[in-house]
This record gives sequence, structure tokens and C-alpha cells, in this order.
Amino acid sequence: MKIQERTGAGQGRSAAPAQPSVGDRLPTPPRERKPALAALAVLLILVGALGATMLVLQAGDRIEVVKVTKEIPAGGSVTNDNVTSVMVAEDSSIHYVKWSLLDDLKKLKAVSTIPAGAVAVGEMFGDKVAASDGKTLVGLSLKAGQFPAGIKRGDTVAAYRVTEGGSGTGNSSASTSGSGNSLLVDKAVVADVPTASGDELVGSTNSSYTLAVDNDEAAALAQAAANNEVVLVLVPSNN
Repeated sequence: MKIQERTGAGQGRSAAPAQPSVGDRLPTPPRERKPALAALAVLLILVGALGATMLVLQAGDRIEVVKVTKEIPAGGSVTNDNVTSVMVAEDSSIHYVKWSLLDDLKKLKAVSTIPAGAVAVGEMFGDKVAASDGKTLVGLSLKAGQFPAGIKRGDTVAAYRVTEGGSGTGNSSASTSGSGNSLLVDKAVVADVPTASGDELVGSTNSSYTLAVDNDEAAALAQAAANNEVVLVLVPSNN
């Protein structure tokens, strides 16, 4: 009996799987190195550093220029209310107006309508306004009473035909009523005014004014001016 029991216990122990010792484990294969990926990573780092350097260099070449914030009509001037400063990349092929020259720019006139949002360049301004697409310059010879005192370049005016009793002739500057009164131009830009030199003084007889009007309004205005039937009325800028 004892011999059988010992034999059975020995058989049970031999049936259990033997656990390998630490020294019997298979060796781990060495990791494969990938030099191509390492070189790519280094290249990406260099490209990123180069890009950052270029951005810094470009930021250093930026200049402060004038940007129009409100539309400036032909013959209009730059003011503190219709422009602001903006930074742009310097480009010698573009004649940007630097912000430091703002005071000098205020002395010039817009040669044509400048829309809001445009960056000012030198070609947009001059001493006098010129005819542009859709606009015609009409010269007027007006007497005192036919225009408001103190109007200047860039002002917006309305032009009315004023006749006495609808006759179409005569001294209409003193007449403010009559069947011949009508609106000729609702919005015209004063392109030129008399100079305060010689015999041609602002407010004197036969003061010469030039208006920039739409092409389809020029003929009627010129005809009325030739008959001395034009009266100018200053239009507020907010209108």
C-alpha cells in the first residue's frame, strides 16, 4: 500500500509541465535601426527652423502705410477720419504712401474715387483732379450768391437750374423761385476752386469752379452754366 501511494504521488508530480528557468529564455532580437527616418526627422527640424527665420526676416521688412477706411470721392482729401495705418511688406515696385507722410498727403486731392479698404499709393493723388471713367469735368463761372462761401476742393455740392419765371435768361442768381427751377446734379464733387491771387478771389464776380459729375449729367449742367442759370448748394458729407 505505501509503495503504491508513493508511486502515484510521483506520477502526479511528473505530469506537471516544467517551468523553464530564467537562464533558459530565448534571447530578444535587437531592434532594427532606420537611418532614413532619423534623417527625415532632422530635415523636418531644419525646414521648420528655416521657415521661422524667414518669417522673422519678412516681419522686419514691413512698413507702416496709409489705408483708406471711408470712400474718398474724386477731388476729395485725406483726413484723420477716413484713413488709418496698416503694416505691409515693403515692395519697391509699389508706391505705398508711408504713414509718416500723412500730413503731406492731406495737401493733395484724389484724382479719382478711392474705395474704402484700399491701401493708398502715390498714383491715387495729385494737385488737381482729372476726369475718370464715368466722370466729366465741367467748368462754371459763377457770381456771388450762386455758390456757398468757403466751398473747397473735395466738397460735395448739388447743382440747381434757377431761372426767373422760366424764361431761361437774365440774372438768375437773385432768383430762388419760379417755374424754371430744377435739380441738375444731386451730387457733384468740387474738383477745382478759384485761387486767392490776382483778380480772381473766392466770392468775387466770375469765380471759376470745376465740378466732377457723371457723364450723363454734364451736358445739362454745361448748358445751364452757359446761360448763367446754375446755383450750387453744399451737401453735408454724411449725406
